[in-house]
Amino acid sequence: MELVHRFLEAGARQTPNKVALVCGSERVTYAWLDATANRLANALIVDGVGRGGRVAIFLENSVQTVVAIFGILKAGAAFSAINPSTKVDKLAYLLRDERAAALITANDAQRRRIVGSLPPGTVTRIIWVGGIPEDRLPGGAVQRDWDDWLAAASDAQPTVESSEDDLGTILYTSGTTGSPKGVMAAHRDMVFAATAIATYLKNTADDVIFCALSLAFTYGLYQLITGVLVGATLVLEKNFVFPSRALEVMCRERATAFPGVPTMFALVLGLASLPEYDLGSLRYLTNAAAPLPVRHVAGLRAAFPQARIFAMYGQTETKRTSYLPPEELDRRAGSVGLAIPGTEAYVADERGRPVPPEVVGELVVRGPHLMRGYWGQPEETARRLRPGPNPGEQVLHTGDLFRMDADGFLYFVSREDDIIKSRGEKVSPTEIEHALFGLAGVRDVAAVGVPDPLLGEAVKVFVVRDEGATLTERDIRAHCARHLEDFMVPKHVEFRAAVPRNENGKTLRAELRTCVA
Repeated sequence: MELVHRFLEAGARQTPNKVALVCGSERVTYAWLDATANRLANALIVDGVGRGGRVAIFLENSVQTVVAIFGILKAGAAFSAINPSTKVDKLAYLLRDERAAALITANDAQRRRIVGSLPPGTVTRIIWVGGIPEDRLPGGAVQRDWDDWLAAASDAQPTVESSEDDLGTILYTSGTTGSPKGVMAAHRDMVFAATAIATYLKNTADDVIFCALSLAFTYGLYQLITGVLVGATLVLEKNFVFPSRALEVMCRERATAFPGVPTMFALVLGLASLPEYDLGSLRYLTNAAAPLPVRHVAGLRAAFPQARIFAMYGQTETKRTSYLPPEELDRRAGSVGLAIPGTEAYVADERGRPVPPEVVGELVVRGPHLMRGYWGQPEETARRLRPGPNPGEQVLHTGDLFRMDADGFLYFVSREDDIIKSRGEKVSPTEIEHALFGLAGVRDVAAVGVPDPLLGEAVKVFVVRDEGATLTERDIRAHCARHLEDFMVPKHVEFRAAVPRNENGKTLRAELRTCVA
């Protein structure tokens, strides 16, 4: 039966003493991880949380987060990993929306967002990692101490009737284009996606996967699931705030895989000390969340000549959608590749019909990796999941604009909501950004449309300069004029210290649009 936690159980049987997870100074084996997840599952079941229940995880990347994910699944419940930087109002919204039976959180920074702030009745159980706080507690909630609670529970494998079509997770979209929506995935979907990813990356038990991506996002979560599927070791970091420290960890653990986003790779390439790190063990790097600028590709190749680079695209609704084989990187610059194994992706017009090569349209995805829908939002579900070409089939309309070349390779153009409509033309912000990444002195850039009485929308770019660079607005416009059509040349240029992005590397364009031109 295709159940996600069976991967962990298989690892515990086959290689019980192998290190499954490294997190800071902690190193835990497959046997320990499986037994501890069993304890959590049994504790949840005794507490009345079982099949069909939903448990929220509000923790930083940690050993406890991984135990929580597998323990909740073993109990027959679904987990919802929530970004640890989420503010209390949004946290309360998410917990109420999914009707969480329990919240697993930490008595540290998270405590200040919960104690005395979370409205009474939002959640009925709180499990505290690090001890129950002494502060005033949310009214009516049963509270447990993680260590004591697990110590009193059995480590025997729980006997729970489960189906591969049972809900495994509800992960919330980042809400960059509106209110967050809970994306439902069943065990079957998750197993298929992890298997497809492991297939094209050729993952094996010998892999050591370095992950500084949040487990609250699909890109980070599937580093864990895919790693456990093949019996690999996951090196889990809380974040990528200190890139030099991250490289030290990669060197120490002899990491073979480095999944990242453009901002992470930019930080690495900006380190003057990069040549000092022995990262010859790296077998591959992957990029998702946002397109990887061509300049970054060249830098990564020079820094890690032995490593293969996979450009990828995905959404929470599909886990992973496409990947570009590394051997195509030069020939198809800017492409996010082909649909992942066992799936199909095509570009369609407004009526859902495939369009000819090089015509821009909406990306439509078919396959067993699609979400089951949005939690509690049937109308939004029907807007995205629509009847497919086969009887009873549903396909996902992504809301992202793409084009496809004659060989079937996909190129991201923009989110539909991000398209700039200027002078009667549709302008892709991604195209402007890619052009500006080719200008020496530009570290980061984002383009948006801002209201303009004459143009409808005017192009505005936010530019982060390299340290010591003296670029001016005139330099930015002149470079764009040389490389882009005239209606794409920005009317407004603003220099900033940073471009706002979420933890998954996506540009927060809605935040930038509120800036007065």
